[in-house]
Amino acid sequence: MPDGSSLAETRWQLGVAIAQIARRWRARLDQRIAPFGLTEARWLVLLSLARRGDGITQKDLAARLRIEAPTLVRTLDWLEAQGFVERRAAPRDRRAKTIHLTEAARPLVRRIEAEAAAVRGEILAGIAEEELALCLGVLHRVAEGLARMEEDPADGHRPG
Repeated sequence: MPDGSSLAETRWQLGVAIAQIARRWRARLDQRIAPFGLTEARWLVLLSLARRGDGITQKDLAARLRIEAPTLVRTLDWLEAQGFVERRAAPRDRRAKTIHLTEAARPLVRRIEAEAAAVRGEILAGIAEEELALCLGVLHRVAEGLARMEEDPADGHRPG
């Protein structure tokens, strides 16, 4: 809760707004992608592999998605059973597995991308590109602040 100062109130409102927007945005996207038979966990894996490259280890993919490895394993099991991903022995460490999108997944990923673009367009309609760029710049700085805290968590508390 804010301490009564204007800056503290603004920071508090920003934190609440970011959390609520992220939750509502994801729920809207989830609603649009649900007819494809995918949960959020599943479509996030597919998009991550498509956008940022596949052929990475399960461990690295879990870190990229910021989820626990056992959670990812269950998701990958389902995606593999559906023919959307395949696991291969890692070239340098045969104990590790790398994750690859299959050709069967590519049309599905294109459909997910199309729905995601439509949702973005609907949500951001009427907001000028300059305003979006300004907002994005601020959000990048917020993300940098989070990254610094993750590097040096101290006691987890920061002023204001």
